[in-house]
Formats: sequence, structure tokens, C-alpha cells
Amino acid sequence: MEFRTDIIVANAGAIAEGVLITLLVTSFSFLVALVLGAVVGILRRRRGVLSRLLGGYVSFFRGTPLLIQLFLIYYGLPSIGLSMPRYVAAVLSLALNSAAYISEILRGALGAVPKGQEEAAQVLGLTRMETLVFIVFPQALRVALPALVNSFSSILKDSSLVSVLSIIELTRIGQLIYTRTYRAFEIYLTVALIYYVLTETVACFSRRIERALEI
Repeated sequence: MEFRTDIIVANAGAIAEGVLITLLVTSFSFLVALVLGAVVGILRRRRGVLSRLLGGYVSFFRGTPLLIQLFLIYYGLPSIGLSMPRYVAAVLSLALNSAAYISEILRGALGAVPKGQEEAAQVLGLTRMETLVFIVFPQALRVALPALVNSFSSILKDSSLVSVLSIIELTRIGQLIYTRTYRAFEIYLTVALIYYVLTETVACFSRRIERALEI
């Protein structure tokens, strides 16, 4: 069977637009997940009711499929009066899911910072918040950075699932082209190769960070 490169060339503009939407959804989701994951990871360092509640959130989002979380947020929440645009639902779902993992990454990294650092900062007169922001968190971030870059890569691949919400990202573009051409092999091979190139680029960036930080 002939490989129809002309189909890919003819739809290159649409594919490029899908890549752009994928990168935007991934980037926004990662930024939200990073902020939320940092807050959850810091708050879970202390024992108490709040820590246990946040632990339940982490357990739920790590223990259930992302696809079900997408359906729950986009289709389920409107039944209790919480409707949102599909792009917001997509970003929120990816962010909540990834934040559960990022919070554990950061909590572990924060725990790896020697306690003596905090004690020395307090002796110098820094408050707990100042110690966390200026002393502990920067050191923890250095340790967690490669894993955080890998989290970005995971979101990038998981973003293909938002196509079920009819968001016109890379996977959805591939589906639409297929419905017009019925050339599944060329289209989905191209989509797979694009995802591969994107994730390998992120992985290369992660390796460079590791070498630079000597981790």
C-alpha cells in the first residue's frame, strides 16, 4: 500500500495549529499544577486535618483514570451547578491530576533539605515563611527540577485525552483528518511522531538540566 505523504502536506497547517493548541494546553496545565502542587506539598508537611484532606485529594487523583476525571469535571460538575468552558475543564483536569504527583515530588524534595538549614535561618532571625521561600524551597526545587520537567512531558502526552471534549488539539486534528480521508496509518503515524519529537525534546532538556545541576 502506498504511503500518502500528500495527505500530510495538504493538512500541514491544521496539524501545526493542533500542535500549538496542544502546547498551550500543556503549558497552562503545568503552570497551574506547579503552583497547586507546591501549595499541597508544603501544607502536607504538617500533620493535621488539612494534611489528611489534602492526602485524600492526592490519593484520589493518583488512583483514578484521567479520562474519568475529565468526564467528571466537564460533564459531572454542571449537574451541581458548576459549568465551565471545555478548555477550562481540560486545563483544570490536567492540572489537578498532575498537581497530585507534583505535590509528592516537591514534598519529597523539601524533606531532603537538611533540617539544619531551617534552624540556621531561624537563628538568623528569619520567619518560617522567609525560611521556606528563601532558604528551603530554592534548594528543594533544584533537587525536584528534573522530575518536574518529566511531569511536563507526562502532561504533554496526557493532553491527547482532551480530544474527547472536542478540543481541537493534535489528536483531535488527526481524528478529523481521518474522517475525511480514511487514511489512518499515515495520519496517526504522523501524530505519533510529532508527540515523540515533542517528548524527546523535553527529555533532552531534562537531561541537560541534570548535567548542569550535577544531579
